[in-house]
Amino acid sequence: MNKIKKLKAKPPACRDNSENSVHSVKKVRQLIPLLLDWFAANARDLPWRRTRDPYAIWVSEIMLQQTQVKTVIPFWNRWMHELPTIEAAAKAPSEKIHKLWEGLGYYTRVRNLQKAAQIIAEKHGGKFPENFDDVLALPGIGRYTAGAICGIAFNQPTPILDGNVIRVLTRIFGIAENPKEKKTNQLLWQLAEDLVKNSPLVTRHSSLSCSLLNQSLMELGALVCTPRNPQCLVCPVRKLCVAFKENRVEKLPNLGKRETATARRFIAFVIDQNGKFLVRQRPAGVVNAHLWEFPNVEVAAGQTDTKAVFKNVFGTIPPTVQPLCTVKHSITRYRITLEAFKVSLNKSPLTINGVWKTPAQMQQIAFTAAHKKLASAAVKSILSGR
Repeated sequence: MNKIKKLKAKPPACRDNSENSVHSVKKVRQLIPLLLDWFAANARDLPWRRTRDPYAIWVSEIMLQQTQVKTVIPFWNRWMHELPTIEAAAKAPSEKIHKLWEGLGYYTRVRNLQKAAQIIAEKHGGKFPENFDDVLALPGIGRYTAGAICGIAFNQPTPILDGNVIRVLTRIFGIAENPKEKKTNQLLWQLAEDLVKNSPLVTRHSSLSCSLLNQSLMELGALVCTPRNPQCLVCPVRKLCVAFKENRVEKLPNLGKRETATARRFIAFVIDQNGKFLVRQRPAGVVNAHLWEFPNVEVAAGQTDTKAVFKNVFGTIPPTVQPLCTVKHSITRYRITLEAFKVSLNKSPLTINGVWKTPAQMQQIAFTAAHKKLASAAVKSILSGR
């Protein structure tokens, strides 16, 4: 376990640029002990909070991007068991890292994580860098993630700004402008920076104040200052919260209108031949690259002739096409309906793009989330009938 790096210099006090500034030195300093005392009493016991190992914290931060904590915990535990060091992550086969990530989605994250591990192994001797700019330069690490790692693992006064923190800060300080706008976003980063840099000055938690302050902001947004039905009456900073005082909590943050979702429909074929199934690997450079799936094609909403679709794909008409299951899921702004049909063949179709695998072999490869459900349904439905 790495020792916490002590702050070498006294961090500067936060700035208050004018009399009408949206924040003040006084308010920032009032917030810090309230946040830290609340966090000390209410923080969840998460596995990555039991260590100061920057590698373990880094893995958790990457997994937590666009993913809920309860989903991440078993994935993090499994990853750290299988790949406990940066060197292990750097050297792991592509198939293994994708299998360990199977079900988390956004697979570019894991490929960037391995690229970063390889860079750390080559340029930093396998030791996770402590310098913020070195961390920021790694693939897949942006300003927030670099700040989170440096702040949590090394107790550096580096600010963080994710969805939870944006929600907390816009409500506390009554910021009505869209956080995505450049000027507002800069203001939020400044607020986050003022809080973490002042934390060692005004708290008895000074030995780990920067680490704990950053975590307290995220935790408050996750547990209390939630997007819907926030628990304002138990919030430790409600007396300082502008949104609470002005009854604007439900209106902040002002994220603007959501982009309209687009419906898409796909037909997939689960083809069984002598106890093996035809699957294919998605190419590099596309969504869910390198993952496996059953043959599928996007179709119009009114397309119902599945035999005709099969013929267009494989060059032959199947003897039977039976409904297997329907899976609905979302990818970014798309709402996808995946209709799967089972087909039993005595010989391979004329056009084949993929490989035949047994159920046992399919368990060793990483499927997209939707097609993993098809694999389970296929084995239950087809093999159980024999």
